Amino acid sequence: MISVNLLKSIAEAREDLRKSEQKVADYVLQHANDVIHMRIVDLATEANVSEPTVVRFCRALNFDGFQDFKLTLAQGLASNTNFEQFSLNSKDTVTEFKEKIFDSMIGNLLNIKEQLDTETIEDAIDSLAKARRVEFYGFGASAPVCTDAAHKFHRLKVSSTSYSDPHMQAISAVSLDDRDVVVAISQTGRTKDLLHTVKLVKETGTTVISLCPSDTPLANLASIPIHIDLEEDKDLSTLMSSRVLHLVVIDVLAVGVAMKLGPGLIDHLKTIKRSLRSLRQN
Repeated sequence: MISVNLLKSIAEAREDLRKSEQKVADYVLQHANDVIHMRIVDLATEANVSEPTVVRFCRALNFDGFQDFKLTLAQGLASNTNFEQFSLNSKDTVTEFKEKIFDSMIGNLLNIKEQLDTETIEDAIDSLAKARRVEFYGFGASAPVCTDAAHKFHRLKVSSTSYSDPHMQAISAVSLDDRDVVVAISQTGRTKDLLHTVKLVKETGTTVISLCPSDTPLANLASIPIHIDLEEDKDLSTLMSSRVLHLVVIDVLAVGVAMKLGPGLIDHLKTIKRSLRSLRQN
């Protein structure tokens, strides 16, 4: 998603720009769809700056000039027109907020897919496949994600469990060692009880994999941090998106571990499927 990453780069670089260039940045962030149809003189006029300022703004973002910048923006917007972050309005109809939620979720999934670092995912899969035991820690909305993750890995014949109680996490944490892996999941990366538990885990030499935003206390503590960075504010849409994104990343890790464990695991999964038939009504 070029457009999302470009707009994110502009937002992140804004504070380092000159004040006149910040005017250009602000206008682009607010009117991206209009900018792709503008001439440089049009953007300069709308942002109330000179044309050389627009050029300096583009070069500050490592573009050759305005046309290069505008082309990249247009290509991204063309491939990602509907995947915008949403805000709920009390006047929205069911159709409207349904579309907003689905489009935002799809956009976030595509964005995180592009952001995920392949080497980091490979390191996490290797650690999980070799682990004697895997434990998943999380609170609040992350707790059911942990439960789902433990279920997936248990089906892979990996000894696994999940804890969402701080006392049980602490007790379990000090019982682990360097043969084990803990996966800590957090929407914010700043939950105090989770940080306390992870610090205990680190003292035992256990590998810690985190699923959380980058540049947060949890990400900094983790042995293998998997960054889940969303574009929107910490509101309802973030809560929904992050939970789904965490579940999808867990699926990626589980499939990776299944492939590492080899073809013998397929027979085991078939056995599980046969054993569950009697629990289903024909």
